[in-house]
Amino acid sequence: MSQGNISYQPTAGLSYDPSEARYWDPQALDQEVERVFEVCHGCRMCFKFCDSFPILFEAVDERHDGDVRKVTVAETARVMDACFQCKLCEVQCPYTPRDGHEFQLDFPKLVHRYKAQRHRREGGSLRDKVLADPDGAGRMARASFGLANAMNRVGLHRWFLEKVLGIHREKLLPDFAGTTFERWAEREGKVGAPGGEAVLFQTCYVQNNEPEIGRDTVAVFEKNGVDLRCTKGLGCCGMPAWESGDLETTRERARHNLDVLMPWVEAGAKVVAINPTCSMMMRREYPELLEGADRERAERLAAAVMDPSEFLWSIRNEERFCTDFKSTPGEKVAYHAPCHLRAQAIGFKGRDLLRKIPGVKPALVSECCGHDGTYAMKVEGFEPSQRAGKRAFEGVADADAEVWSTDCPLAALQFQQHAGKKPMHPMTILARAYRADGFPTALPAGGDEA
Repeated sequence: MSQGNISYQPTAGLSYDPSEARYWDPQALDQEVERVFEVCHGCRMCFKFCDSFPILFEAVDERHDGDVRKVTVAETARVMDACFQCKLCEVQCPYTPRDGHEFQLDFPKLVHRYKAQRHRREGGSLRDKVLADPDGAGRMARASFGLANAMNRVGLHRWFLEKVLGIHREKLLPDFAGTTFERWAEREGKVGAPGGEAVLFQTCYVQNNEPEIGRDTVAVFEKNGVDLRCTKGLGCCGMPAWESGDLETTRERARHNLDVLMPWVEAGAKVVAINPTCSMMMRREYPELLEGADRERAERLAAAVMDPSEFLWSIRNEERFCTDFKSTPGEKVAYHAPCHLRAQAIGFKGRDLLRKIPGVKPALVSECCGHDGTYAMKVEGFEPSQRAGKRAFEGVADADAEVWSTDCPLAALQFQQHAGKKPMHPMTILARAYRADGFPTALPAGGDEA
């Protein structure tokens, strides 16, 4: 069960917890990198998910005669930098802590550890700092009164962004909204005191780029009689910072959101996070990245976090669950399941809710789209992200559906650019289906579930 006398069993350097001293020990990390590379080299189940594994296997097979101990520092860096944290290798891997396996292998967390050590040793780049602050970018864009959106379509400006920040000139970037979701919620009287059934974590993307997804989510929850409230002061979940290994900024973002959300959790409310990446961060990463009392708070927050479709599915058998749909997107809807939703192991509740619209038969596409946070925006990630998403692009196209759907707004951008159509969030489809003018095809009055 081993090759070259490298044991598959965890080394003394195993750690996925940044509060442990050995997490930061370079020699301890090297021991685990060598062991994990040996396990992955022998298994090869994850060859198709990203470039990390093909890069590793090519180095071991073609240059090092099967001996992972000969993998160089530069080759290791290439393996780690090719990982874009889709988490699918962890989802598929049979050797994980989540499965209780003795090998205790979590490749994405090993990559995070590698990047955290590098960030502590070398610091972050200007691009890392810019991408780690999407709320700051949103504030600057609003201050430009629409100029930022216009400039993002100017070739010379995009060339400048590529040369200075390393953001690929051809990457489709989302527009910034003139009014934030929070400002809309406050104006419409949706901001309330802690309590109710749920509080909305709208995410920095919905806050700054597509507040209409948040408005649709509120409308759908209200249609189903859910006491969903909004709050002020929420910020980025911290994932953009953690992608580059910036633990301190990630912890800062997490502590801020904990301060805002814990009064709601203590009042018994669920925390409904629109973007699967953000719900994954709060569910899976916060409790492991924070320390002391903050970790205890994070564990309580994690237990309260839900995806919007997950919450609605939980009340589907209650009388208040609304199936009074007025229009339909049609029989065929292509539904893409985001990687970070799969990583939470909660099922495809967005797809299941779409089935509640009479006659709708969603076609499931569960391949990675390749966007994964900020990876597809970067010069070095733009082309690989397209290759990684090729099967997803083909899958939605093969569904031959007029309407596409995904729970991840960034995945929607990826499909828009590389597959030619922008999917809608399940909450948006439901919100429109509740309206007679939502879709061209009307449903009979009373539109009960088929």
